[in-house]
Amino acid sequence: MPNKIQNTLLIVEDDVGLQSQLRWAFSDYDTQIVGDREAAIAAVRRYNPAVVTLDLGLPPDPANVSEGFATLEEILSLNSEAKVIVVTGNDDHANAIKAIAMGAYDFYQKPIDAEVLKIIIDRAQHVYQLEQENRILQQSQLTSPFEGLITSSPEMLKVCRTVEKTATTDATALLLGESGTGKEVLARALHTLSLRKDKRFIAINCAAIPENLLESELFGYEKGAFTGATKRTIGKIEYANQGTLFLDEIGDLPLSLQAKLLRFLQERIVERLGGREEIPVDVRIVCATHQDLGEMIKSGNFREDLYYRLSEIIIKLPALRERTGDAALLAKIFLTKYIQQHSSKVKGFTKEAMIAIENYEWPGNVRELDNKVKRAVIMAESSYVDTEDLDLDVSNNIIMPLNLKEAREVTERSTIQRALSHTGNNISKAAELLGVSRPTLYDLITKHKFKT
Repeated sequence: MPNKIQNTLLIVEDDVGLQSQLRWAFSDYDTQIVGDREAAIAAVRRYNPAVVTLDLGLPPDPANVSEGFATLEEILSLNSEAKVIVVTGNDDHANAIKAIAMGAYDFYQKPIDAEVLKIIIDRAQHVYQLEQENRILQQSQLTSPFEGLITSSPEMLKVCRTVEKTATTDATALLLGESGTGKEVLARALHTLSLRKDKRFIAINCAAIPENLLESELFGYEKGAFTGATKRTIGKIEYANQGTLFLDEIGDLPLSLQAKLLRFLQERIVERLGGREEIPVDVRIVCATHQDLGEMIKSGNFREDLYYRLSEIIIKLPALRERTGDAALLAKIFLTKYIQQHSSKVKGFTKEAMIAIENYEWPGNVRELDNKVKRAVIMAESSYVDTEDLDLDVSNNIIMPLNLKEAREVTERSTIQRALSHTGNNISKAAELLGVSRPTLYDLITKHKFKT
């Protein structure tokens, strides 16, 4: 992956004084400034900017927005990946919304506060970078040992580095993480990166097979070992000889089989059910569980000696909510996938939907995100997926917007609401808690349209 993603910022602004101010404010970007449509298109062709700020009021008729909309349309036709932030006049909300519908990333209303605008630009650059990194990851997936894993978060990349270091050994690995975090993907990566990569990778889910069948599935059986055993059948452990055996949901392994598995790990031999032959097996064991094995050991449901055999290398997978930036990244990937699968006319997410995705806890992790996006594509009635289409329960989550002014208002409203609730809507006591006068609190209540 490249160390540096394109960070060219193109500013389309006809006000010469404002041009100088913006050039100074965004000096940490490779900033290009132009003043009209023709120069803007030439700059897009030449520099392929990651982010563009576009004043809709451009010459020859700066009082009209038609030239700005035409410029926006042409920029996106040349570079659909660019994040275009339209700059509109004060109270020009309708044209800002129209620009978003045309494909603009965000909007900002004059007068310009360079500090606030920089926050929006930095955010746009970050999203652009995530998307570019993901494209690089997708292009390399055919040869990547981490096929099926899409991430750009530092937390998950650290896990990948641990997998790379562990893979070349024969140490037994234990993958710990919530359901839907990608434990099987990493188990396969451990095999693909190992010296056993040309041999079999055998996976078995200990929770999906009834207890009375699991032993024969793992260890195999001889003809006549039980009713219905009409021929010799080798078990999964023996079948994985010289390769890798992945025992998923090892926490669900019955105690009776835990003892037998422990014996195999100690002696590396198996005996088929109904047989007496000791069969040596050379296999690398990888296990995974979403359960707390420490608590299971305390309650007597998991053998402590088996745990120490299985946990030579422990790899903990972070939940999706702990993976910085991955929810937004994955949501866009899943959206593209389901748009293609369902021949949908959906073009993207609304700004509110993306905020909800980034703030939701995702208890079901990547699997839940995948399902929610699939549902949204099917249910969406407009060109952009909104929060209702996603069907997210965000009642317990404070959804923080990306705009600094909006974020301050959300925090202010939440703090006032807590003070009023704490005091039973007593204005005097709430004002005292907030450190403001009663008239000021009344003004804030009116501003935020509280009912008291």
